[in-house]
Amino acid sequence: MTRTYSPKADEIQRDWVIIDATDVVLGRLASHTAALLRGKHKPTFAPHMDSGDFVIIVNADKVALTGQKAAQKKAYRHSGYPGGLKATTYSELLEKNPIRAVEKAVRGMLPKNSIGRAQLRKLKVYTGSEHPHAAQQPKPYTLGQVAQ
Repeated sequence: MTRTYSPKADEIQRDWVIIDATDVVLGRLASHTAALLRGKHKPTFAPHMDSGDFVIIVNADKVALTGQKAAQKKAYRHSGYPGGLKATTYSELLEKNPIRAVEKAVRGMLPKNSIGRAQLRKLKVYTGSEHPHAAQQPKPYTLGQVAQ
């Protein structure tokens, strides 16, 4: 009988990947990023382990939204107090803090547990094209889509 392979913590190989978010649709960017953070592209993927790569997203301020989402879609956050629900449109959020918009989209596609929080810590988002991770020699990752 063949047993299911489960990788050990010291066998996990983590790479650094860089994604340029210029004119990439936010949802497609988030789904590809979440798959890379989880490690679903690796043959040793195990859902109970954090085996994903580090992901750097540059030019987060140039991400695209299709249709009327920029004006109609809202990002919600809650202060924790009664009546503390705040809502902002994505056009305001992308103008004020595009890093939060990208992180919020990726967070929604990761597991809602301690493994998902650990995977989210491996995400680095920057508004410009500069990043401080040149020493890690990140490999460029293309999403393979037509620009909007």
